[in-house]
Amino acid sequence: MRQELLSLPKGLAEEVSKNLVMVARLIDEDPEQAYAYSRIALRLASRVAAVREAAGFAAYATQKYSEALAEFRAAKRMTGSVELWPVMADCERGLGRPERALAMAGEPEVQKLDKAGQVEMRLVAAGARRDQGQLEAAIVTLQSPELASNAVQPWTARLRYAYADALLAAGREDEAREWFGKALEADKDGATDASDRLAELDGVEFVDAAIDLSDDDEVEDLTAGDRDEDDDEDDDEDEDPAEVAAAERATDVTEYYDEDDEEFEPLEQSAAGADTGLRGDQA
Repeated sequence: MRQELLSLPKGLAEEVSKNLVMVARLIDEDPEQAYAYSRIALRLASRVAAVREAAGFAAYATQKYSEALAEFRAAKRMTGSVELWPVMADCERGLGRPERALAMAGEPEVQKLDKAGQVEMRLVAAGARRDQGQLEAAIVTLQSPELASNAVQPWTARLRYAYADALLAAGREDEAREWFGKALEADKDGATDASDRLAELDGVEFVDAAIDLSDDDEVEDLTAGDRDEDDDEDDDEDEDPAEVAAAERATDVTEYYDEDDEEFEPLEQSAAGADTGLRGDQA
């Protein structure tokens, strides 16, 4: 891709590159935003094959299959590569034309694909068979040396998973369980939900722990009580010793002061007078 961008003026190449980076970064988590960036890159450099390919994948991720197919065809014409052949066939499936996908699976281009591409083409062809309701044909399509191999390759988990799913759709539950297990063994990156499918077959249900809504009032009362206790403890910790002493003296005066005793002057009144005089001097 870098080599293709070198054909552009430096400033333009940098701008296109930034948009392509955003497409790659967002295509899994936010396909719509990735698609928007791909359109910008396409407006800037529609004659660059890498841009057409990125635009195709962004359209494919947002299920705009007609647009994706057009972009993939353009990229293929520019490069002469058959690398995009399987995803082009899958676009035909997305457009509701499984018969065209199957026709592409029999074209000479398939023989030019590397091993990963050929496995991908097999997956697409099996999917097209299922689109046509041909479950047994889909199962046979997936049966291959790559499926039987014990070696784990980047495509192994997906191939085993597709086979297990086809078996299950055909009502062959025991075999499906076995192959979902094999898919899980090969799925180191969590690319499939084989573990969930196995749990479903075994009748395992995952329930989130939750509090009964009918007990909300009781929970709220308990929580409020805990907060009150915590607040009281916090208040005790935050009290100033001098303020505590003054409060205790005031309590003593209030409790033991006899209004009929003319010689007794409450301490709180003396202190108040002293404070008032001080503030008056300051004023």
